[in-house]
Amino acid sequence: MTISDDRVDRDVEELGRDLARDLERALDGETGFDAYTRHLFSRDASMYAIQPIGVVFPRHADDVAAAVSLAGRYGVPVVPRGGGTSLAGQTIGPGLVLDLSRHMHRILDIDAAARVARVQPGVVQDQLNRAAAAHGLMFGPDTSTSNRATIGGMLGNNSAGSGSVRYGMTIDHIRELDVVLADASRARFAPLDPAERTRRAALRTLEGSLYRQLPHLLETYAGAISKDFPAYWRRACGYRLDRLAGDPSFNLAPFVVGSEGTLVIATEALVDLVPKPRRTVIAVGHFTSVLGAIEATEDALACDPAAVEMMDRTILDLSRQKIEYADLGRTLEGDPEALLFVSFSGDDERQLVGQLDRLAALWSRHGHGYHTLRAETAQQQAPLLKVRKSSLGLLMAAGSGTRRPLAFVEDTAVDPKHLADYTRRFREVLDRHGLQAGFYGHCSVGCLHIRPFVDVSRPEQVRAMRAVAEEIKDLVREYGGVNSSEHGDGLARSEFNREIFGEELYEAMRTVKGIFDPENLMNPGKIVDAPSMTENLRDAALPPAPPIRTRLTFDVVGGMRGAADRCMNIGLCRKSETGAMCPSYMATRQEEHATRGRANALVKALSEPDPAAALGDERLHEILDLCLMCKACKSECPLGVDMASLKAEALAQHHDVHGVPLRSRLFGAIRLLNRLGSAVAPLSNLPGRVRPLRGLMDRAAGITPNRPLPAFQRRNLVRWFRRHARSVDGTPPLGEVTLLADSFTTFTEPGIGRAAVELLEAAGWTVRLESGGCCGRASFSKGLLDDARRKAGSLARRLVRSSTPGSPIVGCEPSCILTLRDEHRQLLPDDPDVRDVSGRVRQVEELLVEAIDSGRLRLAESELSGRRILYHGHCHQKAEVGTAATVALLRRIPGVEVVELDAGCCGMAGSFGFESEHYELSMAVGNDRLFPAVRAEPADTVVAATGVSCRQQIRHGTQRVARHPLELVRQSLAAS
Repeated sequence: MTISDDRVDRDVEELGRDLARDLERALDGETGFDAYTRHLFSRDASMYAIQPIGVVFPRHADDVAAAVSLAGRYGVPVVPRGGGTSLAGQTIGPGLVLDLSRHMHRILDIDAAARVARVQPGVVQDQLNRAAAAHGLMFGPDTSTSNRATIGGMLGNNSAGSGSVRYGMTIDHIRELDVVLADASRARFAPLDPAERTRRAALRTLEGSLYRQLPHLLETYAGAISKDFPAYWRRACGYRLDRLAGDPSFNLAPFVVGSEGTLVIATEALVDLVPKPRRTVIAVGHFTSVLGAIEATEDALACDPAAVEMMDRTILDLSRQKIEYADLGRTLEGDPEALLFVSFSGDDERQLVGQLDRLAALWSRHGHGYHTLRAETAQQQAPLLKVRKSSLGLLMAAGSGTRRPLAFVEDTAVDPKHLADYTRRFREVLDRHGLQAGFYGHCSVGCLHIRPFVDVSRPEQVRAMRAVAEEIKDLVREYGGVNSSEHGDGLARSEFNREIFGEELYEAMRTVKGIFDPENLMNPGKIVDAPSMTENLRDAALPPAPPIRTRLTFDVVGGMRGAADRCMNIGLCRKSETGAMCPSYMATRQEEHATRGRANALVKALSEPDPAAALGDERLHEILDLCLMCKACKSECPLGVDMASLKAEALAQHHDVHGVPLRSRLFGAIRLLNRLGSAVAPLSNLPGRVRPLRGLMDRAAGITPNRPLPAFQRRNLVRWFRRHARSVDGTPPLGEVTLLADSFTTFTEPGIGRAAVELLEAAGWTVRLESGGCCGRASFSKGLLDDARRKAGSLARRLVRSSTPGSPIVGCEPSCILTLRDEHRQLLPDDPDVRDVSGRVRQVEELLVEAIDSGRLRLAESELSGRRILYHGHCHQKAEVGTAATVALLRRIPGVEVVELDAGCCGMAGSFGFESEHYELSMAVGNDRLFPAVRAEPADTVVAATGVSCRQQIRHGTQRVARHPLELVRQSLAAS
């Protein structure tokens, strides 16, 4: 598809430069025409990729109009984009992409009395619901991607979600739209009385032509409109002429919902809100087959549910493998092949429990399932809802290399009474073509998201995919269903619209497109006049990965590029209110600062003819630079994209090209520097307090003068331990445990290590202190991987030779002790000492909880009793092992209330927060959720944090002292 008919003799790059120049002059927002930005926006969550000519980031509606105007002048199509999570390819195209999510994300007004909200298109669904909840309201459609799906994207798709059986689709909740038309003029679509409609029709503008020509079109095609639309109501396909024909107010706002940016670009929306139910209860049926779960749907629907959702074994098994989702497996009974989640919502708790009782009785009477789990509290429901909302990502994680579960027949819907039979025949189609698939979706409305595993890099698999798409299209029509029920047409299904709607109705839709967009510049190739579904396939277009020698082991198909290319752009890293992933995106809202953006940038670099040289590219380095290496993506990303390791390898390759900066060398030698600082303390603490010296450090090494430096302690942990009188208080010894004397707390906060030693000894352990070497964590984070490998090998040898075989190895600093079980295995995967040590790593908290529960370690009332402990977990701890052990230990302190914060990354990230160019972002990340949460606590609340960086950041950002949990437990032990 060419960009425009009149640029045949023009060079695309020259066209891009000219357009970029004019856009930069005309817009308040930014532009991105470099190769990396264009690559990042060539993809969404679909199986397609099309590189745009450039990207703009409008700040307001005037910017949108200016961009559309200039694009039209150059004959360049425009492609509006929200969160970029579309599954059918709606938000990619060869023209100018308009990212409406970066700046246009304000909630302009909520009128609680009228139950409406006025929002910009970049507002995220959860953001709107949080604001509306203060008034007892919410936005009705509930997508599984609610933590990153924008209202603009929901408008484009006509999204629905799990609650559509009660609340319908987005089209049912739109009152007014402010839009930019194809000629860059502005209009407000709203209900019109006859006089206003006549006035608008008289305008000699594009808006006027809409009100003149559309009524005539409705009259001309009245017969086709009344009989040729699919019978089933849940439609996200084609143009909704049926809605317009039945609307006496001739409101074009609902009409353009689901038009995928092919008719207008929405810049503001007035949306309806609905009352938010005060309570929800959930029944989870356990079944021995997918069909068994589907057959139980009829009984569920008889009980008036808010939602009925199904999930198959594929997703369940994957959830058990991820720390982030493992809680679900602990709540289930047996080993089900499928689960059916039935939700009941309302204000009357007794009525809701009655509905649960009725459902359980019906299932029991009719022999549906073997167990029904009841989740009546928010705490019981949390692990269920987390996995249900992450079904797509978890299913994507089952892919390997270019064999992925693809979205091309995943959005069909039939009347639920036909769903079991329809699913049987659907499976028969897949079996005939030798394809496996994962099953999940909305049984309450007959929509199953079935995603066959296909490798589109293989031509025979592409042919099979197309054959399945054609057979399923015919099958769904046989049952009176729809081919697109909430994900839209896009590139995956638009090709079939002529056949689905019939010649006459399809021509009516083509006429609609021509009326709104005479020059065919508004996201062309979607809904009508579309290319084949097998064109523009992402994996088929990717060249073979050139060979590259890496220092780390990437144990996936395709090596380093394969590790980056696991990202399927579902965009969970663009969430902003929960979890830790991705802190830099939360602060900047820039695509390139999300895990998805960085992964896609690495795919581009690693696809270049010389990938080693490409990894030295400064634009790539700029994209990777703000990654805090918090490792949250390793656990929170359902596909497990490990950006911390990818960045470490990329930094090493960058150093090969450009050399190692002084600051990286300094931070890589942090153990030596801290040991020297401790040896000459307190004199070594003076430079941190002398302003001229801090200025010199800033100029010479880029270490910010705005942040206090840690204070060295002369009586460090090693010196204390040499003189320590070992005692196990008469308790029979449990054996030896090795405590890793990390490079940070050992020399700056030795009281933490002392607390660990004393607690372990009181619990009956003989403590051995390992203080002879560095784990290499700091070197790893700076890309000094050869140095990190030497340190890893040396420390592993010392630990194996100096400790009792099989004895546990623990540490106080999560980033250090967990390096032994993660990064060391990436650096030295075949080293037997590394494997031995990694298998022996445990958390101190685990051993202490076991000792308390067995009676070996006794805690008593102390000055902490009656107080509240606010606990902030370390990102690496959350990613690798979770915080459950630490929370459990704190809760065993007598008389305390423990609250674990969901405040994301603190923003410090080791050396990151000390670096001059990163200081402001570091503080912005802390200010996002952590600092406000700490400041909101009463003065007598005790703040606890396991990470040294976290404690430093909390002290600097809130002037509150954060203590290590082990110090608090030791305080209770001292009082016993």
